[in-house]
Amino acid sequence: MAERNPATMSSNRHMPFPVSDAPLRVEPIARLLPARQAAASILQGFNRHYALFRYSAQRAKALFEAGDWRGMQQLSRERIDYYDQRVRECAHTLAQRLDGQGSDADPSPHWQAIKQEFVALLDGHPQPECAETFFNSVSCRVLRREYFNNACLFVRPAVATDYLEGQRPAFRAYYPTRTGLRATFRRMLGDFGLAAPFEDLPRDVRLLARAATRLLRQALPKGQGPRLGQDCQVHVHGTLFFRNKGAYLLGRLVNQGAIYPFCIPLLRLPSGQLYADALLHGQDALSRVFSFARTYFLVDMEAPSATVRFLSTLLPRKPLAELYTMIGLQKQGKTLFYRDFLQHLAQSGDAFETAAGIPGMVMFVFTLPSYPYVFKIIRDHIEKDGMTASIVRRKYQQVKLHDRAGRMADTWEYSQVALPRHRFSDELLQALRTHIPSQLEEQGDTLILRHVYIERRMTPLNLYLWQAGAAARAAALEEYGNAIRELAATNLFPGDMLFKNFGVTRLGRVVFYDYDEIQSMTEMNFRHIPDAPDDDAEMSADTWYATGPNDVFPEEFEHFLFSDPALRLPFVARHAALLQPEWWRACQARIARGGVADIFPYDPGSRFASHAAPAADELAQQR
Repeated sequence: MAERNPATMSSNRHMPFPVSDAPLRVEPIARLLPARQAAASILQGFNRHYALFRYSAQRAKALFEAGDWRGMQQLSRERIDYYDQRVRECAHTLAQRLDGQGSDADPSPHWQAIKQEFVALLDGHPQPECAETFFNSVSCRVLRREYFNNACLFVRPAVATDYLEGQRPAFRAYYPTRTGLRATFRRMLGDFGLAAPFEDLPRDVRLLARAATRLLRQALPKGQGPRLGQDCQVHVHGTLFFRNKGAYLLGRLVNQGAIYPFCIPLLRLPSGQLYADALLHGQDALSRVFSFARTYFLVDMEAPSATVRFLSTLLPRKPLAELYTMIGLQKQGKTLFYRDFLQHLAQSGDAFETAAGIPGMVMFVFTLPSYPYVFKIIRDHIEKDGMTASIVRRKYQQVKLHDRAGRMADTWEYSQVALPRHRFSDELLQALRTHIPSQLEEQGDTLILRHVYIERRMTPLNLYLWQAGAAARAAALEEYGNAIRELAATNLFPGDMLFKNFGVTRLGRVVFYDYDEIQSMTEMNFRHIPDAPDDDAEMSADTWYATGPNDVFPEEFEHFLFSDPALRLPFVARHAALLQPEWWRACQARIARGGVADIFPYDPGSRFASHAAPAADELAQQR
């Protein structure tokens, strides 16, 4: 599996964009390509990338209609690499036309001219912010790092997108006071033009209207009833959001000055018919749909800034960086994260510190208390036999391409991260020098980290269980078991299942974040512990049976993970099957049959109970 190129992130003069392991360099420049021609070449490369990006979303619609779930997963994996492929192509083409022989001239004046011409070409462009990011990605493969500044790159955006729209608005508007809620939902579902019939459209419309009425009744003052105000409108994003086996309709109900975000998951029966599975509402419910632990959506957008602007009204707590990332524009998400982070550094004064929890044997992790992310760096001396930095990077890339099922944290990968030295305590600085010296460069008042993974900060599960009361502890242990089940259903065995390798999110969801030992379920051999030949062998600290490199003995989990009865009893009450190899073998058999598990980003209790579709997936039947 090819490794993804990291991105460059630096101080307030620099930008984070992809650089190759063997980057093209055009320095110095002797014969210069005319600036406008170079700018046009870069924009042409971006336009090709975004055309393929939109085509992927259009293919996703056809795959959903056909029920081709394997094809949907394959498409999601392939699309992640589209951006880097186009950047490499564009940088190579550009480099061929920029001769680097025979001159020591400073390339920055010429590159500034290219940037100015590029800005002029973006007039009226529907994706200017993404095009600027693409420009930076290409530039960082051509220029040396000392030229990564706002004169040559877009450290700050040059084109505003506040009111940018495509030829069609990002959302459609409906007016229930004119036609009624049922007619509104019927028209709404029909306007997407899905090439598959609904199993029972009148039933789904009735269920949606009832759910919306209950929502309004609960929101309005007691006794006022579900009255629709004069301003009542329903706004729905113009295209569906596709992921795995679901198509998600995103919208908002506006009534009496209030905004009610909602999401309608559309699912497909084996017969090819469709049905509305739920009416999810509220920011927490939609946050689960847009969780950082889930696979990116495939969604067709002419003007992505308009889509993000619409989504931000539904999820105001979500940073724009995460919204861009979740709709598949992860490079733009990285750009915005960088800008937000630099602004936060300028406006805060707290110091970086070692992250809470048990120190890892593979990663050194630190954080900034006032910023909800952690910085993870591969240790120079990994304390696990057979583990190397290249294996760790490959595992992280495997997770990026895999269905994360809402149970594995997404990461942004950067290189050359420049941070202010005065924000590091002497203790943390000494720890960095001790544990990651090859990844650390000290330049005056700046520390440069050569390769960093950044991900959302969570409460380590081991700390959470220690601090939680009995009810919260039982809920977290149930979630821990659910996380293991769902990872296994997607053909991933976590390897090291210690509590310290899992985190608890703001919404109480348990997420796995230690990837160095993950393996495919199909590679593992789940075994019973053989009977001991005699009492002495059974009492010995050494095993009396031979083991292979991929042998797993689930019966051992109870002893290694749950020596404390306060932890063991709640877990066994819900997940006793995970302590026996039969469950794992049955899971392997389902994977071998080629099915894709039903793992949806919402509580099963929120599903409509009265439709005729299957009420549960295979995971629920195993519990």
